[in-house]
Amino acid sequence: MSAASEDRVDNPILVAELSGSVLRIRPHGPNVGQREAPIIDQDVKPLLASAGSGLKAMVLDLQDVAFMSSMGLGICIALRNAANAVGAKTALVGLRPELESLFKMMRIHKLYSLQKDEAALEKWLSKL
Repeated sequence: MSAASEDRVDNPILVAELSGSVLRIRPHGPNVGQREAPIIDQDVKPLLASAGSGLKAMVLDLQDVAFMSSMGLGICIALRNAANAVGAKTALVGLRPELESLFKMMRIHKLYSLQKDEAALEKWLSKL
């Protein structure tokens, strides 16, 4: 069962919502791997397309994710690149310590602004 509209996707894999000029993507977790990555890509691309150059920020909320495979890391890079292509800033929030270590080891953390919690994220968004 999947609910989708022009500005929202809600299914068992993720919730993604375009609100104004901010796209927020939250995989349900606990894993983002071979099965989840293509679904995330397929479901988020239409939201990115509908936002176009009006997109100011894309937030990847990983608070429910405990494990990420190489395909999951790849989708994080692909989403960042798509947002960057339209001039949007990107942020990660809710990164668990084990994922943060992985992101730093793979240098993916350099592609995103790391926000430690919702308050820090809101402050970051307010400056855009």
